[in-house]
Amino acid sequence: MNRLWSVSFPYWEFVVRAVVVYCFVLFLLRLGGKRQVGQMGVGEFVAILLISNAVQNAMNGGDNSITGGLILAAVLIGLSIAVEYLTYKSKKAEVIIQGRPTLLVHRGHIIRRNLDKERLSVRELRVLLRKQGVHDLDDVEEAVLESNGFVSVTRKSEASTSRQ
Repeated sequence: MNRLWSVSFPYWEFVVRAVVVYCFVLFLLRLGGKRQVGQMGVGEFVAILLISNAVQNAMNGGDNSITGGLILAAVLIGLSIAVEYLTYKSKKAEVIIQGRPTLLVHRGHIIRRNLDKERLSVRELRVLLRKQGVHDLDDVEEAVLESNGFVSVTRKSEASTSRQ
């Protein structure tokens, strides 16, 4: 019974391991782009699953105790809260961690350079626009890929009424 709770190495080592792995995975995901989970392709979803499995041993160092797992869970939740707070308080941190919105369509014209930068095809963009109820690019004043992966759309009719 004692084996369930006794850890194999000092508590602080769990914290260090969790912080290093969390920051590295956050960095990798930031490099991966802005897609929401619902917009992930099968390959991206499988990669996320495999990453979680691949970093497990790096975090627990082979320790399978309940205490070690609880420490790691607490550190990961704490880091998540800290990152949210930091991005809430600092615009600079928000840009570094979450990125900036990207204009994809302006006045009915696709900005292909920005699509390429975000690794979105025209077909994927059209799917995202249809999800917003837009079936014709000529109706779009602006379509923006937000930093959270959501595509926000302003229709030309909405833009003209807000200018009046």
